[in-house]
Amino acid sequence: MKFKDMPYKRVEKDAMEKEFSGLMEDFKNASSGEEQFEVHKKYYEVTDGIGTNMTIANIRHDVDTTDSFYDGEKNYYDEIGPVIDNLRISYNRQLYDSPHREYLEGKIGPVAFKNMEISFKAFDEKLIPLMQEENNLVTSYNKLIAGAKIDWEGETLNLSLMTPYLSHVDRQVRIRAWEKYTAFFEENADKLDEIFDKLVKNRTAQARELGYENYIELGYYRMNRNCYGRKEVENFRRQVKEVWVPFVTRLNERRRQRLGLDKLAYYDEKVYFLNGNPKPTGTPQEILQAGQKMYSELSKETKEFFDFMMENELFDVLGRKTKRAGGYMTYLPDYNSPFIFANFNGTSGDVDVITHECGHAFQGFISGKDPIREHSDITMETAEIHSMSMEFFTEGWMDLFFGDRKQDYIDMHLEDSAAFIPYGCMVDEFQHIVYENPDMTPDERNAAWRHLEEEYKPHLDYVDNKRFGAGGYWQRQLHIYNYPFYYIDYCLAQTCALQYKVWMDEDYKEAWKSYLRLCGLSASDFYTNMLREVGLKLPFEDGCMKDMADKLQQKLQG
Repeated sequence: MKFKDMPYKRVEKDAMEKEFSGLMEDFKNASSGEEQFEVHKKYYEVTDGIGTNMTIANIRHDVDTTDSFYDGEKNYYDEIGPVIDNLRISYNRQLYDSPHREYLEGKIGPVAFKNMEISFKAFDEKLIPLMQEENNLVTSYNKLIAGAKIDWEGETLNLSLMTPYLSHVDRQVRIRAWEKYTAFFEENADKLDEIFDKLVKNRTAQARELGYENYIELGYYRMNRNCYGRKEVENFRRQVKEVWVPFVTRLNERRRQRLGLDKLAYYDEKVYFLNGNPKPTGTPQEILQAGQKMYSELSKETKEFFDFMMENELFDVLGRKTKRAGGYMTYLPDYNSPFIFANFNGTSGDVDVITHECGHAFQGFISGKDPIREHSDITMETAEIHSMSMEFFTEGWMDLFFGDRKQDYIDMHLEDSAAFIPYGCMVDEFQHIVYENPDMTPDERNAAWRHLEEEYKPHLDYVDNKRFGAGGYWQRQLHIYNYPFYYIDYCLAQTCALQYKVWMDEDYKEAWKSYLRLCGLSASDFYTNMLREVGLKLPFEDGCMKDMADKLQQKLQG
């Protein structure tokens, strides 16, 4: 079904509570594991319906944040979202404590039961008011960012639509663009600080209500870290500082020489070539059509997936002034339909949507056919492997998007992918500092961020940009506000994607076979087990980052 034709029906709180009450009563009265599993299949139907309607409302809100009806629905779900969480957890407690647990675990899998155990540690009904407040604060941040109005050469643009000018081939143009961009954050600094301060205090209060010292432990539970923890993450970041930052520093020095600059300033961060970064040559529709050709040739599985996406109009990618910033893939379970939301802006990022977000969507399309819904509950460090690796697997078709600048794009993408890892680790370490010290002042937070920039990005020069030079750059990173402790997942996944890059250059067929296997495994096993099963190294194991740096250095020199 086309997205525009999908009917929307509000998830009414009273009716939903009645459905869950009936499910739990039926589950309690079932006399065998077989009977309880039949009830569980009804639970799938109920939660699929809830998830589908909430997702439709969320997408329609995001495509036009000024739509009063869906703005009201978004506010409504901010309020009842924690109530839904409570109902799911109440049901899952029955499932977890079932006398027929062995049978049910055989059907659903041990990962699902571990995830239930973690969810119990991350939620209590008494948190609902705080969680509702948290949702409202996150929404207020997103509205503030989406509502940016920047006067650019007689036109009013939002932050997303400023992106092409921030990496413009003309250095003076991008300097002016960054001045305008920074001015928005300078003008709204107090409001951004206020929202974040309330979020930190709110999340800390939730953690302490559950008996935790601070939000970090709760944050890990909410990210569903089911097979590794803070110790492993810290070891990964240590390796990044010791061996990956020097590798990226060498890449930046090579880029500085390529650009003929005395030094790289912050406004040069996203510029890779003297003649400008490669840009897609087609219109948005032509980019989608090129994507369809690419996926039809990549494999029979990707052809089926992309044809389905196009036939059912499951993309909203045009940048608009009233559209939420950013991009994502989401999923509509009633229709086994992924959906891709983005803001095309005429840069190579438009093609990244067709590779990165489609990597997510492809895996979702595959896993959606699995009747065991828990197998779709992928942890983010796994989910991001699907997306980031697809960016590399599709390199052979980049001429469809960039013409004779195909190789420039491939080179830029590899350098950008490598350079992202230190930045992502910096975001993660910053959040650990912030939530360990919830009473920090805004100036102290900014100072902490600036110190981390000096460790992870020693080449960075803010010149005369006072706002970002004083440590204010983090406020543009929506994950810090919206999704605490998510960002390290990108880094872990990027490390795996770079492993696939090395592997596919040696044996594309075997690397693709491994990738398909990983997509099919979904969440049926733990992250650490799945990586070993498909032939990848764990990013936080000693030596992983050095091995990757050495191999990529050889590749670049070759």
